[in-house]
Formats: sequence, C-alpha cells, structure tokens
Amino acid sequence: MAYIDNKETKKLYWTINEVAKMVGVNATTLRYWEDKFPRLRPKVKGPSLVRQYTEADIEYIKKIYSLVKVRGFRADAARKVLEATPKEVETSSVVLEKLISVREQLVALKKQIAGME
Repeated sequence: MAYIDNKETKKLYWTINEVAKMVGVNATTLRYWEDKFPRLRPKVKGPSLVRQYTEADIEYIKKIYSLVKVRGFRADAARKVLEATPKEVETSSVVLEKLISVREQLVALKKQIAGME
C-alpha cells in the first residue's frame, strides 16, 4: 500500500479514482466499502453522480484499509471495531503509515548502496 500525501495541494475534494490510487485499492473496493461502512458517505455531485471524497473520508478509508487489508478483518468485523474503538484504530493506522514510509526509505537506501558496489 502506498499512501500518497496531498499536503502540498489544498484540494477540498478528490474523485474516487484519486482516492483509490492514494490508498492502493481499486474504485470497486471503495464502492463496496461505502455499502459496508455507513460512515463512509462521500458527497455525490451532478447528474453523473460523481463521488467527492473529503480529507476526513480519506482518513477513514485508511483506517478501513488498515483493518481489512493489513490485519485481515472482514468488512463486518472491521465496521464493529471502528464503531467500538475508533481511537485505537486511528493510532494503528498512523503507525502503519510511518512504517510504510520507513520501508520506502530503506528500499531507496538499499538501491543506493547496491549502485555503489
């Protein structure tokens, strides 16, 4: 999973494809999660029903990803965990993001060292 941080851009809304790319899942998975997680309700705009995700939606999706894809929970179990202990899930998703960042840095360092030899 490769989280893409959009702090340099001050967007208010992201499309389903942008969010899917950020989180590392496909758009179909996000639509499925919308059905399974009542709190995940992006704004829908226009006659073509374009989904618009906010920063809060993206943070919630990261929590879902952490539970479902990383820890192996089924969607129903993940929903119950998010409803019961949202703070613990938030902490674990922050730790996961940091670990992914460290891993990416280590991979880059390994490539750099391999190039010196």
